[in-house]
Amino acid sequence: MSIIQDIFDAVITGKAKIIGEMVQTAIDEDITAQVILNDGMLAAMDLVGERFKNGDVFIPEMLIAARAMNAGMDVLKPHLTEAGVTSIGKAVLGTVKGDQHDIGKNLVRIMFEGKGIEVIDLGTDVSPERFVDTAVEQGATIIACSALLTTTMNEMKNVVNLLDARGLRDKITVMVGGAPITQAFCDLIGADYYSKDAATAADIAKSVLVG
Repeated sequence: MSIIQDIFDAVITGKAKIIGEMVQTAIDEDITAQVILNDGMLAAMDLVGERFKNGDVFIPEMLIAARAMNAGMDVLKPHLTEAGVTSIGKAVLGTVKGDQHDIGKNLVRIMFEGKGIEVIDLGTDVSPERFVDTAVEQGATIIACSALLTTTMNEMKNVVNLLDARGLRDKITVMVGGAPITQAFCDLIGADYYSKDAATAADIAKSVLVG
């Protein structure tokens, strides 16, 4: 299945303009959508994530790989739906209330999607109520909060408190991250997981969703 290797390589090298044709070729060769997704695109994003964690690639390389994967997914998605292929779970993602920074959040979204997680990205300046309401409405079992400012990081505690108040704390996992966030802060506010980078966050989220 050399076309799967071609798709894998196209994601790694960010060949967004031609990956769609490759995916279509694989479909025409009767390769299943699941194989194209898992062995081609997701495997490639896994490798990009590992290289990022090891300091072998950086944010620009991650972004071009994600762009290529998204271009391939545009062609593949209808076939995944037909085949009944579903995501491994849902996560609500956003930067907390009062904070407009989104680069880190966007990287987390890329890496989550690269693990087969359906992401509901709420953007920036997200209130605790919107985090929780969206998770309930969408049936998401993870809320991932980002903050870059020390003045906004305590909003993460408000998310945890609201889940407690609504009796949802044991049903929804809270992940936190961002420049000022530490494991100690995560423990202090009662969140479930802290991650220092997007690739590690994706690994944690996948382990939460699939066990």
